[in-house]
Amino acid sequence: MVKYLTKTRKVGGSIVVTIPKELVGNQKIKENQYVEITVKKCRKDGFGILKGMAPFTVEDELAAHE
Repeated sequence: MVKYLTKTRKVGGSIVVTIPKELVGNQKIKENQYVEITVKKCRKDGFGILKGMAPFTVEDELAAHE
């Protein structure tokens, strides 16, 4: 299974998730194909608690929710 972290955005009355370009290329996804998506909301635990702490990375977020 391939995991990517992406952010939702609002378009009209819908919420849209964009598939990253790398994933489209690696999985050879083409327009009008059906894809299966598993949804898991991520939360940045402890965000902003420690001053000077580096921002969370995609790898940090994915590792925290495995």
